[in-house]
Amino acid sequence: MSETMKRWSMDAVGRDRLKLEVTGKPRPRAGEVLVKVTAASLNYRDKLVIETGFGLPLAFPFTPASDMAGVVEAVGEGARRFKPGDRVISTFIPDWINGLNDGNARTPPYRTLGGILPGVLAEYVAFPEGWFTAAPSSLDDAHASTLPVAGLTAWFALMERGGPLLGKTVVIQGTGGVALFGLQLAKAGGAEVIVTSSSADKLARARALGADHGIDRNGEDWVQAVYRLTRDRGADYILEIAGGAGLGRSIQAAAMGGRIHVVGVMEGFEISGPVGPLMLKGLAIQGIGVGHRTAQEAFGRAVDNLGLKPVIDRRYAFDELAAALDHLERGAFGKIVIDIG
Repeated sequence: MSETMKRWSMDAVGRDRLKLEVTGKPRPRAGEVLVKVTAASLNYRDKLVIETGFGLPLAFPFTPASDMAGVVEAVGEGARRFKPGDRVISTFIPDWINGLNDGNARTPPYRTLGGILPGVLAEYVAFPEGWFTAAPSSLDDAHASTLPVAGLTAWFALMERGGPLLGKTVVIQGTGGVALFGLQLAKAGGAEVIVTSSSADKLARARALGADHGIDRNGEDWVQAVYRLTRDRGADYILEIAGGAGLGRSIQAAAMGGRIHVVGVMEGFEISGPVGPLMLKGLAIQGIGVGHRTAQEAFGRAVDNLGLKPVIDRRYAFDELAAALDHLERGAFGKIVIDIG
């Protein structure tokens, strides 16, 4: 058995610092499991971390990306959660088991894989056993790798921090990974789903997945379109993916007593919006920082029970990371996956 492996590594911030290198294969220490990584999925955050550092104290050499699926190859002394041959997926925030995450008002927590903690774009990883959950039996590894951030974010917003969806109106912004998981989960919960996008082709594909309505942002004001489609009632739930000043548009589109789940920062980290309708409508704005391990375990079971199939736009080979990042920049319909094992 080979004692070496390949991994993507950086010695400094910047895409030009990425290299596919050969290094020693890790060994599991006490309480750890050695996992053969078979697939990893990319998030827009990964691109930001690679290109800018994302304001994080990265430890170099640094391996990017947080979401993976694989097979346990060996377990360290005292590890009991998994056994060799078990299929697993990573957890984005490994220390967050349930309830509220650790941290305080001055210093919110952000210990995540592919950031302060090591990433997963490697043929093998050796991490503490608590950093993994079981992969859904109904998914292959490529589809399972899409769950830890995009899938769990949508689940946590709509199912853990939301409310009953039956008969409600849900607005999904865009057609990326979180958005399409939100579409599928909202439909499974019995909601009427409105998807917004600047691509007519992507809207047609979203309707094929079950969206009730599609709003082309290039053709009409999406807030006015929500008013029209709901007869001025507005949206009960909004997956706010734009961030920045886009929050103000979501405040305008929300129904009385509506809930806005802020899950993205595509238009910036400083959010803004009108306070008048926020107060008069009695809106709730909920920040969603992915989710905890217990929620991921519940989500995995729901994937099997619902027969949910994540949407993969394209799969790339392990040595095609640059092309995959370019695709991420252009915008994907669903997820981008890197095949590794």
